[in-house]
Amino acid sequence: MEPIITKQTGNWMTGHIGPFRFEIKRFEEPSVFGIDEGRISKLWLAWKDSYGTVAAFDRGWDKLPGFDEAWEAVDTLCTLWN
Repeated sequence: MEPIITKQTGNWMTGHIGPFRFEIKRFEEPSVFGIDEGRISKLWLAWKDSYGTVAAFDRGWDKLPGFDEAWEAVDTLCTLWN
């Protein structure tokens, strides 16, 4: 899965990866508030065709990805930008 960024404003990125849409807030430096103490402090992942949230992280996991394809998307995003 290769992510495509559709909008970037300041620390925020919006785009899609596979069958999902995503929004990420990312900082220049790693933080204890980021995913695995990395640079992504907020992440939202949802199906492209609906508002059904698949995963949500806001300085901690609000909703963990519940299936392999969602984990793969989150892993890819974190590998690239965390």
